[in-house]
Amino acid sequence: MKYDPVSVGFQTDNEQLLRLYGAAERKLKNNIKDFAGRRVLIEGGGYHKIWLETQPMGGEMYAKRDMEAALNNQLLFMEHQRADGRLPGSITAENGILVPQFNKVQGFCFPAPALNMYYWMGKDSEYLRFLYDVLERFDAWLWRERDSNGDGCLESWCVYDTGEDNAKRYGDAPRWWEKPEPPQGYAVVPIQSMDFMSYSYSARETLARISAVLRNEKKEWWQRRAKQVSDKILSYLWSGERGACFDRDRYGKRMDTLLHNNLRCMYWGSFSQDMADRFVREHLLNPGEFWTPFPLPSVAVSDPLYFGDSDNNWSGQPQGLTWQRAIRALENYGYQPLVTKLGFKLFQALQDDCIFPQQFDPWTGKRQGNVDGYGPVMLAVLEYVSRMYGVHMEGETLWWSAVGGTQSEYTQQWGGNIYTMQCDGERAQARINGKSVWSGGVGRRVITDLRGEIIGFVAIL
Repeated sequence: MKYDPVSVGFQTDNEQLLRLYGAAERKLKNNIKDFAGRRVLIEGGGYHKIWLETQPMGGEMYAKRDMEAALNNQLLFMEHQRADGRLPGSITAENGILVPQFNKVQGFCFPAPALNMYYWMGKDSEYLRFLYDVLERFDAWLWRERDSNGDGCLESWCVYDTGEDNAKRYGDAPRWWEKPEPPQGYAVVPIQSMDFMSYSYSARETLARISAVLRNEKKEWWQRRAKQVSDKILSYLWSGERGACFDRDRYGKRMDTLLHNNLRCMYWGSFSQDMADRFVREHLLNPGEFWTPFPLPSVAVSDPLYFGDSDNNWSGQPQGLTWQRAIRALENYGYQPLVTKLGFKLFQALQDDCIFPQQFDPWTGKRQGNVDGYGPVMLAVLEYVSRMYGVHMEGETLWWSAVGGTQSEYTQQWGGNIYTMQCDGERAQARINGKSVWSGGVGRRVITDLRGEIIGFVAIL
């Protein structure tokens, strides 16, 4: 496929931010690899595969700079879907041959980014129908295989099913699991999982959105099916007393560990607004739980199962991947000012040495381990910049944002047009092909259609 050129430009008089931004753009190019003749964006930082939990999301974020790699990050998973509907958890290239791996589900940050690629591509109907089929078949596989006891709650069977490497909450669970039957004889797995339920919710909610575009008369049907999932999350996994979701172990007993996975549910949209508000108010913003000096630990720091391992471990330390997912998670529920706060904290943590690690210390924000070039963190930097100083496309809308405090100019070339957000520190102006579509004070986001007609405003400070 051929596409109109895409590119992003960013200038600012904040020299530290500009240096950080340039380093992220430059090092991300090192993560573009040839996978059997297909250009893809790998995870990087020592990870040489593409993973279902990171690379469709990461690829879509990179679409504003490289459409070919962005689309391949979706298509390779779609094209290697198994006959039974299961998607590979990861794909590697060995001796010029693509090898899909089905030994874990490895997260599912796929439906929303894959749908947004439809708009980045200029509305390719063939791609959209392909995506519909992929999501429908994957959702059917989930319910056919991962509700082994038939209680209406989907299950995680191994540590890597949810991408929580070395997480203590999984106990003696296997890291991988390839069999179609659930593991037996382990302490906690199969785990009745908020993540897996959210995988299904996200697939079904996206199928409803695609149905609206295709006009196949199934929009309301998929909406009802998605609501069935969210209703089960509320009735079975949500604790009204504690204001958070908790998984259940193989015996149906609540696992009391307070997890950042609630924020993941917000990424997939499976929480109601009330549930999200309670989790954010009571837990996410609690400095004794998730709002540490450098926020977003994987497990609340006050929880008995919190473990501050400096090596890759989802039992405690804030993970770069969480910071990447937090953008959509918070925007889904109207918490744009928190995205801005996180952006400033991330810039401050990285700007001295411009090294991009996998995880951070929650008390100091210092990087941990010897990893550099970790894709989710570099993409997070670029995305926070777009949400604070630039213009971002979501579906058929443009989000123009200006936090102010510095002179800046952000330019996006896409679809034969040039979109520019300029700020002198106190006032901002949005332009399409040089023509002003809005000007005003900083501290808010202006939402327009692709022609620049104003739809609404959102506070970002």
